Amino acid sequence: MDAVTGKAESVRAETLDPVDWETMRDLAHRIVDDAVDYTRDVRERPLWQDMPPPVRARFRSPVPQGERPLAEVYDDLVTNLLPYPMGNIHPRFWMWYMGAGNFTGALGDFLAAILGSNLGGGDHAAAEIDKQVVNWLKEMMGYPATASGTLVSGGSMANLIGLTVARNQMSGIDLRELGLGALKAPLRFYGSDQIHSCHQIAVEAMGLGNQALCRVPSDAACRMDVVALRGAVERDRAAGFAPACVIATAGTVNTGAIDDLEQIADFCAEQHLWLHVDGCIGALLAIAPMGKALVRGIARADSIALDPHKWLHAPFEVGCALVRNAQAHFGSFTLTPEYLESAPRGIASGVWLHDFGLQTSRGFRALKVWMALEEHGVAKFGRLIDQDLAHAQYLTERIMATRDLNLCFPTAINIVCFRYDPGGLPEPALKRLNIEIMVRMQEAGVAAVSDTTVHGRHCLRAAINNHRTTRADLDILIDEVVRQGAALSRASVLAAP
Repeated sequence: MDAVTGKAESVRAETLDPVDWETMRDLAHRIVDDAVDYTRDVRERPLWQDMPPPVRARFRSPVPQGERPLAEVYDDLVTNLLPYPMGNIHPRFWMWYMGAGNFTGALGDFLAAILGSNLGGGDHAAAEIDKQVVNWLKEMMGYPATASGTLVSGGSMANLIGLTVARNQMSGIDLRELGLGALKAPLRFYGSDQIHSCHQIAVEAMGLGNQALCRVPSDAACRMDVVALRGAVERDRAAGFAPACVIATAGTVNTGAIDDLEQIADFCAEQHLWLHVDGCIGALLAIAPMGKALVRGIARADSIALDPHKWLHAPFEVGCALVRNAQAHFGSFTLTPEYLESAPRGIASGVWLHDFGLQTSRGFRALKVWMALEEHGVAKFGRLIDQDLAHAQYLTERIMATRDLNLCFPTAINIVCFRYDPGGLPEPALKRLNIEIMVRMQEAGVAAVSDTTVHGRHCLRAAINNHRTTRADLDILIDEVVRQGAALSRASVLAAP
């Protein structure tokens, strides 16, 4: 019946809910069954394969105007999506630095989507789980219960949150109200020449400009030179700048090097500087029985960025920013317009999570982390971290014992930098050779490593952050690099382009 006229509606109201829930149930069961098989059998498939032109063309078609059965849509994805993944859940994926996901976390993302909760605010169970996961991460890092934190998309955003709080606190003014033009002196931030590129983007986004970020030289082990840091701070003060924050890295993206956190914390305390630790690669070493000594001093940081979608293997995406001074964190982002005022009780009561970051709309990222931690416990994740460290040491030993393979930098944690070098090749030809080895392994679907250049030296890079990896997988990598290298070392790929 129409609520106004009392007459029967002549046209059925539309909805996105299924017309037939039982048909939807059957399809949903099929999708879950396929997902179980897909994850269980990941080792049996190529890690990666190039998409043929018809598949690429399928994803470049115009927006659909009409309807079609969901079962057909899913069949389309089985054909054109599932065979062509990035590959990071495969046990021989070691490119860049990514977690391998976990099936429980995937179920968590599904349930989060079913709930459809907006974690920007409100008093509901999803918000409590979000806060609990942040509290667990604080506990893992050795932070006090009074500290603050927020879940974000990943490390880049987590670092931006921490550095924004640092900027506001160290500015000496009400920067949110007055802006950068009211600064008495330009602020300066410091990090090693090995810091992640997201920090440059952060200082640019904060309006400070790239020149506000001083790159401190790193030593032969790719760690920040603290003597050089002291010199940079002293020179900037003498030149009329305002040193504000040191960005220490717990696991550089190139080699996994960990800055001397204790020494840098001492220096920041002496110089009254904010200490931010980019721990997106290595912060969670703090929960590993063998690895925790490597990040001693991390709990002294004023802010920490870390990534549960790396060593907690949560499905993408989820990062976390932790801030020791909860009021400084809250004060950097809180804003309450009349339409977001908290109520004394009901849905709109309680602490609103949007007050701790840049997003008013926030997905329910916490559930996939919460479910996996509840299932496995933090101790198991700590053991898996130590397992990755042991795998990196094993790979390092294999490289050092294998003819024509050279270790390029010391293995600090779980990132191994090496290259194929048969001897007698100039550096440009050696780089082309190793890139070709890397790409051919990917195209064969056998193994995936990345490449980088550190201190002027090009190398292949294996970031072993994968709970499915075994020593046998690392043996396959060694054999394949040597096989491809031997086959290519006298080929035309070495000729100058």
